[in-house]
Amino acid sequence: MFTPNYHDGVIQHLIHDISEDDFNVAVGGQVEIIGWLYQYYNSEPKDLAFKKKKYLEVDIPAVTQLFTPDWIVKYMVENSLGRYWIHVVQAKGDSRSEQQLAEYFGCKYFMPEAQQTGNVNVTSEAQQLSEVTIEDITLVDAAMGSGHILIYAFDVFMQIYEQEGYARREATNRIIQNNLYGLDIDTRAFQLAYFSLMMKGRANSRRFLTQNIRPNVYDIPETGSLTSDDFQSLLQSDSDIDQLNYVLDSFRYGNEYGSLIHFDKPIDWHVIDRIANEKLPVGQLTLDAVSLAENQHQLQEISAVGKVLSNQYSIGAMNPPYMGTGKMDAILGKYVKQQFSDSKSDLFAVFMERLRSLIVPNGYYAMITQHSWMFLSSFEKLRKKLRTNTLINMAHLGTRAFEEIGGEVVQSTAFVYQQRNNVNYIGTFERLVDFDSQQRKEKAYLAAITDPNVDYLYRTNQANFSKIPGMPIAYWASEKLVHDFETGTKMGEIVVPKQGLATANNSRFLRQWFEVNHKKINFKADSINNAVQSKKKWFPYNKGGAFRKWYGNYDYIVNWENDGDEIRHFTGNNGKVRSRPQNTGYYFQEAITWSLITSGRFSMRYRTPGSIHDVSGMSAFTRSTDRLKEILAVMNSAVGNYILNILNPTINLQIGNFTSFPILKMPTNELQVIDNCIKITKKDWDYFETSWDFQRHPFLIHIADDNLSYCRSPAS
Repeated sequence: MFTPNYHDGVIQHLIHDISEDDFNVAVGGQVEIIGWLYQYYNSEPKDLAFKKKKYLEVDIPAVTQLFTPDWIVKYMVENSLGRYWIHVVQAKGDSRSEQQLAEYFGCKYFMPEAQQTGNVNVTSEAQQLSEVTIEDITLVDAAMGSGHILIYAFDVFMQIYEQEGYARREATNRIIQNNLYGLDIDTRAFQLAYFSLMMKGRANSRRFLTQNIRPNVYDIPETGSLTSDDFQSLLQSDSDIDQLNYVLDSFRYGNEYGSLIHFDKPIDWHVIDRIANEKLPVGQLTLDAVSLAENQHQLQEISAVGKVLSNQYSIGAMNPPYMGTGKMDAILGKYVKQQFSDSKSDLFAVFMERLRSLIVPNGYYAMITQHSWMFLSSFEKLRKKLRTNTLINMAHLGTRAFEEIGGEVVQSTAFVYQQRNNVNYIGTFERLVDFDSQQRKEKAYLAAITDPNVDYLYRTNQANFSKIPGMPIAYWASEKLVHDFETGTKMGEIVVPKQGLATANNSRFLRQWFEVNHKKINFKADSINNAVQSKKKWFPYNKGGAFRKWYGNYDYIVNWENDGDEIRHFTGNNGKVRSRPQNTGYYFQEAITWSLITSGRFSMRYRTPGSIHDVSGMSAFTRSTDRLKEILAVMNSAVGNYILNILNPTINLQIGNFTSFPILKMPTNELQVIDNCIKITKKDWDYFETSWDFQRHPFLIHIADDNLSYCRSPAS
C-alpha cells in the first residue's frame, strides 16, 4: 500500500489526488481525510463481500459503509440541530426570521420553512422550547462511521456556545461531554471517530488531552456466551439475575444488531453498574478472580452503551447502512423481522424506525437513505408510521448523489422529520433528481435557498400523501392530480393484473421463436385446453422486453408441452420444485402488458390471445377489449408516465402501483385512434424478419412484381 516509488497506493493518492484543504483542520479537512482513508481501507473487503450471496457478521461494516458527502452532512445537521436552536431562540423572544437567524449562526445550508396556514399549532412547542438551554440539547449518530456528522455537529454547537457567551475551551469540554453521542459496530470506525473528536477537542482547547475527558462514542460490544452465572458471587437477588440476563441477552449479537438493540422493559442501570464496578476481595490472585475482573470490564462497556441506547435525544442525524433482507444472515434477518416488521425490507429503513424512537417529542431526526421507502409497497407500513411525525424538508437527490456510485440503480434522498404530529404542516421539497452530479445537486440546492421560485422547489401539505393510494411521498403532485386520485376509478377495479410463469431456468425452457421447427409451435392457442389438445411443444411467451408502445416484443416461446409438465416438475439440487406456474387460468388470454423493469419512460403493449406471460412481462386482463384499449391509451400517454413516476419512480414497476392508477372515463370516439396506433405499430413490427408474421421487407414494397425475383433468395 505504501509503495517506495510513490507511483501507487495511499501516499500517491495523498500527494496527487487530495486537495491541500482536505488536510487543513481549520477548514474541516481533518474529518475529510480520515473518512477518505476509512473508505479506502474498506474497499478490498467490500469488493470481496459483494460477491457473496449472504453477508457474514464480519462483512457488515465494509458493505454498509459509505462516506457521506460534506454538503449533505451540513444539510442534515443545519436543518435539524440548527433548526431546533433557531426555534429555541425564537421561543425565548427573538423576533428575527429563520433565515436571518440561520445567517447569523452561519448555517449556509439551512432551508427556511414554507408559509404555514392557521391550522398549524406552534404554541405548545414554543412554550416547551423557551426553557431549553444549549447544554440540554443532545445529538446522536446511531451509525457514526468515522464521525463525519459528529464533527460537523461539533462546529455548529461551538458556534451556538460562543454566541451564548461561553469561552471556546469551556464550550469544547461541554460539547464533548454532554452534547454529542455516537455508536458503531466497526471497531476501526469507532477508533477513527474517537480520534477525530479528540483532535477536534485539542484544536479548540490546548489542555483538552490532559483533562481525562472521554467522548461519548462507542464500539457496540457483544456478550457472546456471557451469562449471569459468570457473575454469581456478585449477585444479591433473583431480580439481579433477571436484570443481568436480560441485558446480556440483548447484547448477545451486538456486532450484528448494533444500534438496533432496544429494550422492551425498563432496566435498573444502578444494579448493572453495581455488579460491573463492585470491588473484588483482596487476596490471592486466582484464574476465577482474573476471569471475573475481565467480565466486569466487559459489563462496564455494555452498561455504558446500554444507557446510550436507552436514552432519547434532541437530534438524530445519520447515514444508515444499506442492506436488503435477502443479503442478511439468519441471525440479523430474524431479529429485523421480529423487532422491525414495518421496515424489515432494508436495513436503512429499519434504522429510520430505530432513530425515530431515539428522539424526544418535538426533536428532529435527519437522514440520507435510498429513496425506495418513499414509494414501494414494501415500505407502506413504515410510511403510515412516519405519518404521525412531520416531514419538514427533503432534498430528493436521485442518482449520483455519491461520486463513487454511478448508474441509475442507487437513488437517494435526504430529509428531516420532526417528532411531532402536525398533519397540516406544509413541507419544503427540493427535487434535485435531474442534476447529474454531486456538485450540481449541491449548487442547485443552494440556489433554491436564495431563490424560492426555482421550478424544482415544491411546497405541499403532507396530508395530501394520504389521498394517494399507498401513501407515496409524492410531493410534486398538483392539487388537480391529487383530486383525480380521490375521484377516479382505480385501475384495479377495471382490470385484473397478474404475474405469470416463473420457469426457474429460462435457458432450458425458453427459445426465440426462430430457433425451433415451426411445426412444433402453436401460435394460435386461446386456452389451456386448446394448447394441450394441439399436442404442440412450444407456445408464444410474453417476457416483457425493451421499450415499445402499443404492439410488439413477440420474441420468445416456451416449452409448455403436456400442460407444462416438465416445467411443473423442475427441481433444484435439494429436490424441491423451483418453478412457479402462477395464475394459469389467465394463460393465452388477450391482455395489456408492460415490463417489470423500466429504466426510462414507461411503455405498454396490446397482447393478442395466444401467449403465456411470465413475471417480467407483467400483464392485466379483462373481458372487455375496449376497456383494455382505453387503459392502454392512458398508460402510453405523457400523463400516464407522469402519474406512474409519482406512484413509483424506481426502475421496478410493481402490480400495486398499476392497480392504484386513477382512471377517468374516456370518450368512446377515441377507440378508433387507439386501434390505429396498434395497427401501425403491428405493421412496423411485422416489417422485419424477427416477426413470425413477416411477409416482405418494407424496402421491397414498391418494387414491381416482375423484378421481385431478383430480390429473393435462391431458396425462395
